[in-house]
Amino acid sequence: MALDKPYLDVPGTTVFDAEQSRKGYWLNQFCMSLMKAENRTRFKADERAYLAEWPMTQEQREAVLARDLNRCIALGGNIYFLVKIGATDGVSVLKMVSTMSGMSELDYQKMMLTGGRSPEGNRYLHEQQPAPPACDPTPPETR
Repeated sequence: MALDKPYLDVPGTTVFDAEQSRKGYWLNQFCMSLMKAENRTRFKADERAYLAEWPMTQEQREAVLARDLNRCIALGGNIYFLVKIGATDGVSVLKMVSTMSGMSELDYQKMMLTGGRSPEGNRYLHEQQPAPPACDPTPPETR
């Protein structure tokens, strides 16, 4: 039985719900393994070999190797687990989340210190105006 998930209508947001938890279980377990120094050493020595030990999907492995954290989240990763990868790489959480937002560290930090993103235009996907087709010859004022 599918549950109603109104939070799927929030732009740019992946809620870590039960479905995401199941999808990312082994990805998140891999991340937690990095809490042990010997596992961090093994991972850094041969990332592909270490990842092959985990029953993750190939897509999850490739996202980790690319350090594509947004993709990891889409594939069931939880940011609280994914920061273990950043810590292993010596990357700060600020650096990680700024790259996830497509902003420089300084710009992201300034934005967060001044109250975060504006809610304007970021409430719900159904409230956003669809972009007109690229080849629509109708002038915007008559649409």
